[in-house]
Amino acid sequence: MFNLTIDLPEAPYPIVIQNNVIKEMGQKILPFIQRKKVVIITDKNVYAAYGEALIQNIEKSGFQVHLILLYPGENSKSLGVLECIYKELLSYNMTKSDLLIAFGGGVIGDLTGFAAATFLRGVPFIQIPTSLIAQVDSSIGGKTAVNLKEGKNLVGSFYHPKAVFIDPQLLQSLSPRFFSDGMAEVIKYGCIKDSELFLKLEKLDKDQLMLHIDEIVFRCCEIKKRVVEEDEKDENTRMLLNFGHTFGHGVEKVFNYKKYTHGEGVAIGMYHITKKSEEMGYTQMGTSNRIKALLTKLNLPSQLPDIDETQLLEALSPDKKTRGDDIHLILLRSIGDSFIHPIAKRDLKDFF
Repeated sequence: MFNLTIDLPEAPYPIVIQNNVIKEMGQKILPFIQRKKVVIITDKNVYAAYGEALIQNIEKSGFQVHLILLYPGENSKSLGVLECIYKELLSYNMTKSDLLIAFGGGVIGDLTGFAAATFLRGVPFIQIPTSLIAQVDSSIGGKTAVNLKEGKNLVGSFYHPKAVFIDPQLLQSLSPRFFSDGMAEVIKYGCIKDSELFLKLEKLDKDQLMLHIDEIVFRCCEIKKRVVEEDEKDENTRMLLNFGHTFGHGVEKVFNYKKYTHGEGVAIGMYHITKKSEEMGYTQMGTSNRIKALLTKLNLPSQLPDIDETQLLEALSPDKKTRGDDIHLILLRSIGDSFIHPIAKRDLKDFF
């Protein structure tokens, strides 16, 4: 069991990493709710695996539970689905004294967080992330958003949960593809801030990863805690967490979020941008080969797919890391040492 606190001036909150913590949620949520009404937002896959058990545990503590069940996948992270959630919350007479629970992966966490931030100008919510990518990254730090057809996460806000409860045992049910998907974000943390974590991942085989998953999740959460506390609103150092994401989001979008998962897009982005930055003299030679070898070991792609260059550049254009006429790319000096590299948007074609 590991405990962390995101120590922000206006909204400090705990992160609890504990095996089987969802079996205690009825008691765990007591400090965060004034009335007895709980609304759980989840998707059909997560509900089929764990939903009834979670609801029964919460109801045993005397809470009235309402369920909002969504289709899994990136297409649910939309303004249309958000409006449906608002209407459901109204029908349940949700108030600021009740509690929203995001029970799922990154899509559910981002969508529920944005609903919580905007419904009644803010209602309390907690995160129970069920995917590796959500446990190590998206459930922490208060970023909430929905997508537009023009790109990912273009409408959102910073709105922190009251708590994050991480149950590593939930990862046992992930398919191999979606476990690897989350490992892309773990690799990212090693690349930008923790060379020892990267080395550990190089040494462990795939079967050993689950034996060390508690520690791996904790180390990623600890890095994110430090970065968020230093730069809560993503104005400077927090942008380092987007290593591989600018290019990865573009690849996801070009293929309409169907061919590649988020982690697979990020994997391609991390390798491709590092290979390019080596050629340009920014990055220690051999770094991209180490990234590629680790991605390959964890069944993640590294090579750029057959893709239309114009489409890709258009997909990169509305990226959140754009500042005026510049876009801020995240590059590595070496494994564990990252920096922000602004370039003019008009130079993106030459860079990529």
